Amino acid sequence: MTTSIFHCFPRSKALGAILISVSCLPALTFAQQDASLPVLEEIVVTAGFRENDLMDSPGSVTVINEDIIDDRAAQHLESVLSTSPNISYSSGASRARFVQIRGIGDLEQFVDPKHFPAVGIMVDGINLGGTANAGMLFDVEQVEIARGPQGTRFGASALAGMVNIRGNRPTESFEGYGQIGIGDYGSWHTKGVISGPMSEAVTGRLALHQNKGDGYINNQFLNRNDTNGYDETSMRASIEFDPNDGSSYGLTALYFDGQNGYDAYSLENSRNTLSDKPGHDNQETLALAARGMWQLGESAALEAVATWLDSDLEYGFDEDWTFVGICDGTLCDPVLDFYSATDNYLRKRDEISLDVRFLGDFSLVASTDTQYVLGAYVQQRDEDLHRQASGDFFSFYSTDRRAIYGQLDTTINDRLSLTVGLRYEDFSDSYQDTIDLQSASDDDLQSGELTLTYSVADNSLLYATLSRGSKAGGVNTEVSAKLPSMQPIFQSFIQPRLNVGSETLLNKEIGLKGSYLDNQLVLRTALFHMRRDNAQLESWMYDGVNYLWLGFLDNVDGNNWGAEAEVTYQFSDRVRLFSSLGWLETEIDQITTYDLDVGDFIVREKIDQAKSPQWQYHLGASIALNERLSARIELEGRDESRFGYYHEKSISGHDLLNASLRYRVGRTEFQLWGRNLTDEDYAVHGLYFGNDPRKGWINETYYQYGAPRVFGVTASYDF
Repeated sequence: MTTSIFHCFPRSKALGAILISVSCLPALTFAQQDASLPVLEEIVVTAGFRENDLMDSPGSVTVINEDIIDDRAAQHLESVLSTSPNISYSSGASRARFVQIRGIGDLEQFVDPKHFPAVGIMVDGINLGGTANAGMLFDVEQVEIARGPQGTRFGASALAGMVNIRGNRPTESFEGYGQIGIGDYGSWHTKGVISGPMSEAVTGRLALHQNKGDGYINNQFLNRNDTNGYDETSMRASIEFDPNDGSSYGLTALYFDGQNGYDAYSLENSRNTLSDKPGHDNQETLALAARGMWQLGESAALEAVATWLDSDLEYGFDEDWTFVGICDGTLCDPVLDFYSATDNYLRKRDEISLDVRFLGDFSLVASTDTQYVLGAYVQQRDEDLHRQASGDFFSFYSTDRRAIYGQLDTTINDRLSLTVGLRYEDFSDSYQDTIDLQSASDDDLQSGELTLTYSVADNSLLYATLSRGSKAGGVNTEVSAKLPSMQPIFQSFIQPRLNVGSETLLNKEIGLKGSYLDNQLVLRTALFHMRRDNAQLESWMYDGVNYLWLGFLDNVDGNNWGAEAEVTYQFSDRVRLFSSLGWLETEIDQITTYDLDVGDFIVREKIDQAKSPQWQYHLGASIALNERLSARIELEGRDESRFGYYHEKSISGHDLLNASLRYRVGRTEFQLWGRNLTDEDYAVHGLYFGNDPRKGWINETYYQYGAPRVFGVTASYDF
């Protein structure tokens, strides 16, 4: 039996007060032995080629376990990302669609296809790519966040890092649980899980999840409070088959249906909107992952993973955020009072992949141990778009990936180890649309890593890593199609930017991991510098004569450097302290943008990259009040950050207070939780342009706000 650390009993109270400001690992569990001293339980990371102990594997990785997810009453990935240093996300929809790691990651998507975001999101081996809305946290064992290029393992899917959501596996004994929860703003959820043997060699698990709420917007024109609500249904089923000691098989099915509203922006920068045709952010995804493992002797094995994914996405919004009649009595009455428009994007994505790898180990001499991986990967993906705006627009996009890779892990002596990994990937794509734009490209991408680890003692590990990630280039399809309609000044600017070059990222990192004071203190730190060549940054320009908003990717160079630290400390027999801290500096060498306020192209040098707060923190305490009652209190925050390059505006920093109280009796548990207890208004996305006709469409900053103060209660029963 395992329990979170605040149900255990350690030895000392020393150092607690000062360590609350040190950053921490928020995902530790301990085995309980008759309510006596704790024994540290191994945390296993599964995102690599082999499962490894978190403290023995090099690299900056955060593991968020099931206790953390439950304490925060988190239903979606976006609710736990702030516990990890140097992690941000971009909303611009009902949910966080794109994640940024160390300041690198996509921000939004409209017409142009995105073959793969810079940060990958996996669920049980299924790559969600740009469909991160489906990152629901139900029956999840842990979330692993790997920072820095994961090129050898994932190639173009993980330029800046990987978020790996790992569901609970089927069990050999019959078990399950049910949960219901309610909260303010019309929110409620239900979960149900059943797991156990299906035959002598087969085990299975089925998890169901329903999550609904009105959202936090009041549409005053329609007199509704649910136009930004969410209605999400999820299902995960898994089967494992172990016919003998030499082979095993697994099958996972994932289904997600999200029928969410999208009515997030207000002309008054408040939670009161005036949209007459609120938008939506809908997604239906069905995915399968099949796995097989065959033992080929004592020191070799063959593994294969095949995946299939089918997603239908519909994303739409009210362009003017208003209604016909808003101009009555103001300067824009009556000529311009009839402007009303919506924009709607229907995407269908289909993807299949196969990853086959050979794993083995050998010893050159008695004192060494070498493990190796040799593999091949193929993937085919199609994305069809139907845009409904002033007219109908269709595009058809297809990508093919073929890769070979290898990794060698060898012990040089009792303390020193070396890892060498390489991946070569051929990435080709083709595009065509209904306005006769056609393109095709082919990129050769190289990724890999070189890592040296040194065991300082039995409880400390030093590592140094040099890693490289790559991301394929492509074509700026929207500006290419609209090139003839632009003014000459915009044509001249965008002509050399119609094609986007491939991006490379070179990461240099050193780190320390260790457990001290008889495992009461666990520390992980990392220092890094990343050089971005041909970074694909999202930018916009506005041709006011032709009323064209034009989004595109621009290749620029830049640098990202900083530090991450995570620590946990058991302060007393009933109190655990934890914190995390991320420090980040980003810099763009030079970028040319069309400044909305200047009305001309300008060159910006040495500016921050978007969605890159200079600092982030997360700290708190878990407290066992008695044998049945426990509490958790957290404070998290971040610095301000730029959200675009065609202006000088930023999203303000914020500090949020969260807390929960859990009471358990027998197999039943009750939880009272609250988030943003100080009711702070904070932004999760920003826009800068003119959209208020009453003010003559002057440029203004508009914010999409995160959740206000929210409370809820859940009840769970295990069997």
